[in-house]
Amino acid sequence: MKKPCSKTLAAAESAKITVIGGGIAGITAAHELAVAGHEVSLVESSERLGGLGTYFDWNGHWIDKFYHCQMPSDDDLLQLIDDLGISDRMYWKQTRMGFLVGNKRFAFNGALDLLKFSPLTFLERIRFGVVSLLLRQLGKGKDLDHMRIEDWLSGIYGKSIWEKLLKPLFVSKFGPAAGDMPALYIWERLGREKNTASRGYLKSGLKFFLDTAEARLKDLGVEVIKEAKVSSIDEVGDGVIITTLHDQRKIVGDWCISTIPLPLLQHVLDGTSLEEKVRIPDVPYQGVVNAMFFLKRPLDNYYWAPVMGCGTEFDGIVEMTELIETGHYAGHHCAYVMKYCDRNCDLFQEDEKSIALRWKQQLIDLYPDLQLTTADIEDVQVFKAPFVEPAYPLGYSEKKPAINENGNRLFLATSAQVYPRITAWNSSCWMAKNVVRELTERMAAEAGNRSGARSVVSIS
Repeated sequence: MKKPCSKTLAAAESAKITVIGGGIAGITAAHELAVAGHEVSLVESSERLGGLGTYFDWNGHWIDKFYHCQMPSDDDLLQLIDDLGISDRMYWKQTRMGFLVGNKRFAFNGALDLLKFSPLTFLERIRFGVVSLLLRQLGKGKDLDHMRIEDWLSGIYGKSIWEKLLKPLFVSKFGPAAGDMPALYIWERLGREKNTASRGYLKSGLKFFLDTAEARLKDLGVEVIKEAKVSSIDEVGDGVIITTLHDQRKIVGDWCISTIPLPLLQHVLDGTSLEEKVRIPDVPYQGVVNAMFFLKRPLDNYYWAPVMGCGTEFDGIVEMTELIETGHYAGHHCAYVMKYCDRNCDLFQEDEKSIALRWKQQLIDLYPDLQLTTADIEDVQVFKAPFVEPAYPLGYSEKKPAINENGNRLFLATSAQVYPRITAWNSSCWMAKNVVRELTERMAAEAGNRSGARSVVSIS
């Protein structure tokens, strides 16, 4: 795999660069820049790095707050893991998909399972299978960026399949306007995910990964600044000044890379010299309410199962112990259930304990044949994240923010720029590496211009 830190990076003069946001994009950018010899400060608002990859202590075990896995196609993320020297900690396992529809449970992993999928008529099952096999081919050569998901999929699958199966899936992920999103996004998504797939996970969990990454960054000389929420980013002369909210600390550098969500970045730029120089489109984000169940017994033995028409508020179940050994969870089976929603909705604002109590009963009711009881549920932990995935508008390829605009000294590496790639850690790594490459080319060009100017002066 070609690494971004190539001759171009080496050609640039050493610079002082501030990276805002300690999630996977910020970690990747800081690592690439530090390896290239730059002086880097990584600024994170919370008490630890990781972003959505955060974790908590449960009875002496470090547990991921949100479900994560790696796919074999995650080249950039796997390269970072290898660069950190921990690729030997990766393990892979085949996982399966289920479906819960109208209080009935179905396997959903191949042709035979599809033929038994009674929510669709027999002819609909045949059509669904044939179209799904041809979907990548059917999208080639079409302007899917300007075509609504609903228009494209209802056209090739049929209106009935759209209404029964596909629409509920997309609405659960992206909200009521899901059908209005560009079809290009789902077409690109098909290249990463399959019903039956090999998924990977790092032994010892995300804490091990993040501790290793932070130690590596510090070894490279990166200044890691935590619990430092940024209040402003301002361009002054040939540099950038970042001000932190808590103590009004000034972090002065030559360049800045921001990885934070666009709504937060807009707020940080308000009233600064960069406000009019950086174009930030109004893109809605879906947040998530995520409940983690520690169980004394397994559920369906499917890694991933959408939940439709079953009377639950949550729309999906991830049985993490289909991928990870129960020993990681103190001998318990682990299942995440989730509801993607707007961060301003009532559910997102609700108290975590009341959500846990209500969703516990809903999970029990979802599996009547298993005769689950409250005694089978050791604990429920609820976590929320306000900015998980952008809900892209039509024609977003033309609307998404540029990496850099108007020759300013702020570069963007956000999840809203990975489109049409799927929003995932791998895409964030890929985006961060592209931004570092572009920044380095800009620095090398400026260094060349300065050298040329000095030569002219010397000759004169």
